[in-house]
Amino acid sequence: MEFLTKYRRMYMIKRSSLFFWILIGLVCTLLLFYRPEDRITKSTTDQSLSSTINLVDNNQNTDEDNNNSIEYQPYYAQARSTNIPEIVPSAYEMNNTRNALQEILFFNRVPKVGSQTFMELMKQLSYFNDFHFHRDPVQRVEMIRLSMPQQFDLTSAILNLPPPSAFVKHVCFTNFTRFGYPSPIYINLVRDPVERVISWFYYVRAPWYYVERKRAFPDLPLPDPNWLRKDFETCVLQSDPECVYNQGVRREGIGDHRRQTLFFCGHEPDCTPFNSQEALDKAKRAVEENYAVVGVLEDLNTTFAVLEHYVPRFFRGVTRVYHASESVRVNRNSFKPPVSEYVKDIVRRNFSREVEFYEFCKDRLYKQYRALKLPSGKSTDVSSTRNAF
Repeated sequence: MEFLTKYRRMYMIKRSSLFFWILIGLVCTLLLFYRPEDRITKSTTDQSLSSTINLVDNNQNTDEDNNNSIEYQPYYAQARSTNIPEIVPSAYEMNNTRNALQEILFFNRVPKVGSQTFMELMKQLSYFNDFHFHRDPVQRVEMIRLSMPQQFDLTSAILNLPPPSAFVKHVCFTNFTRFGYPSPIYINLVRDPVERVISWFYYVRAPWYYVERKRAFPDLPLPDPNWLRKDFETCVLQSDPECVYNQGVRREGIGDHRRQTLFFCGHEPDCTPFNSQEALDKAKRAVEENYAVVGVLEDLNTTFAVLEHYVPRFFRGVTRVYHASESVRVNRNSFKPPVSEYVKDIVRRNFSREVEFYEFCKDRLYKQYRALKLPSGKSTDVSSTRNAF
């Protein structure tokens, strides 16, 4: 009996010891996965998310109450605020030229982005690089948004050009694959949208502009002298209808100079409202998926370097030709007076999505340049053209 009592006591001690170690194991496991800072982080994140949702709701309400005053944050500032390391794709990945099945270049030029100079530059490059240069003739009323049959006629005419050819026209982005045709090599240029709208304002009031128009179309009436004497700052500050940039306004024709995104969005009706999110999204997608290069007027150095490497068949030697010939630098408007930053800021508030698109194109151009990994000192040397046109 004494032996059994001793054995039972030892058994109970071992069992208690086993429960003790199991308990210790459970506590350690809980401590391993329990982190107080996670609770703090989650609480902070929930609070931040709640604040963000409230802020978005407030901003949406503000936009509905005041459509003419949209808060502006540049695209590149949004990208940098994430603190995520940038991964630059390879030059091959960023080169849409490889998607073109014919040596046809299509430059659907945006007005007042230096496109006249660029067109003259391409004309001279056609001799050096042995390609055909074609441009749409000057028209009394230029149509930039086309119907489906008109788009079909345009694509057919361009693809019937003898390759290699470059074709230039003020027109919205036209999707060749929609009609069963191979894509051309798309290029274009953009400009700071506020500088561009100022440039257009004075361009259509320049004396030589009306001389050229009257020469081409003698029956055109002369404009009102009071209209010619307008200045941009007074126009903005006095809320003249010509300088009020209401959100969502639809206007037709090339005279609706405010919408740079229209030339990338396309011909559809949802591309026409000024400063709309849908037009912005479609324009970005078209640039990413279709355009070989979208240059930036304010940085011709990078624009020329990228064009020479991504579209060499047409732009080999572009920097050399630009420097060698003064005749390519046309449409410089000496009649354009300076505009104060105060007035520019007033206008910029209503161009939030247009500015975002401009920053998007600029960011893409710089990515294309960095992807080339050019040796230091190989960049072009072109003076700033911010106020030249």
